[in-house]
Amino acid sequence: MDFLSKPFRDQDMIDAVIAALDNDAKRLGAERSRHELRACWHSLTPRENEVVQHVAAGLMNKQIAAHMGIAEITVKIHRGQAMRKMNSRSVAELVRMMEALGVLQDSH
Repeated sequence: MDFLSKPFRDQDMIDAVIAALDNDAKRLGAERSRHELRACWHSLTPRENEVVQHVAAGLMNKQIAAHMGIAEITVKIHRGQAMRKMNSRSVAELVRMMEALGVLQDSH
């Protein structure tokens, strides 16, 4: 993490070790968050996944329903379930999660 040239003070070594431990703790936290996010993503049903892909592409519920050949209320139900499973409070947050996971598909 750091290069200390000799001679160095004991405090320099302590500071370098603390910085390295802090960086590792942040890395582990980010890795844990990605793992939890991926677990949430894998909990989606194929239909919820499909609806979320359309939502991320910017389609409205009515457009998604027409594209998928299902009722608009069904789209709303799948969308709501997916948002809950992903612990997302907004579509923007959901899209950011999908980008972080690398699961966004090309626009329709």
